[in-house]
Amino acid sequence: MQRTDNYQIQAGQAKQKFLTYDQQALIRKLNLAYDDVYLYPVLFRQTYRLHRKTGNLERKVGETWADANTFAEVMTMLDLICDSREDRFLTGTFRNMASFGLMFHTNLLEDSRDPWAELFQENPEGLRKACQTLEGRPLPNGDIAYAIEIFDGLEIALQFWFADEDFPPSLRFLWDENALMYIRYETMHYAKGLLLDMLKQRM
Repeated sequence: MQRTDNYQIQAGQAKQKFLTYDQQALIRKLNLAYDDVYLYPVLFRQTYRLHRKTGNLERKVGETWADANTFAEVMTMLDLICDSREDRFLTGTFRNMASFGLMFHTNLLEDSRDPWAELFQENPEGLRKACQTLEGRPLPNGDIAYAIEIFDGLEIALQFWFADEDFPPSLRFLWDENALMYIRYETMHYAKGLLLDMLKQRM
């Protein structure tokens, strides 16, 4: 319970921080659709609306709006909107996510059981279709590999390899070399988790 409360507190702090920004500057920086009440950013090809006086976040579902104040959605969205750099640009070259931050025991993590990779091993066609519903761009490396746009052209690449007689199934994530101009390293993990949840829902 305490962990959930901490997540809620952190998301609430991110909303309060958003309210301190010059919203017209954010609109110009990201070319956001807006009206007097909301900003309308797009995350993972889905339209959201962000309340300009409260920071409340909703996701468009059909012709209605659904609550989108999950920790991962709030933190990913507000980091991208508030803290992406004015001079950001993409190189088109991907790097392994592990290379962006200081990750301890990397080799141990790579050799350990990955429940997400096991899920995708059981339903590879479901994974392909899920990536396609998010308008993923097929990539050549990996048994199944797609680049999926998160926000403002920034993509996250997913590479999946089937198990064989020597190795378990494996999953790797890559980002553009300049991803840190768009998003903080810790927020990459929130965005990755959000993507995995979206894929699972669509499989």
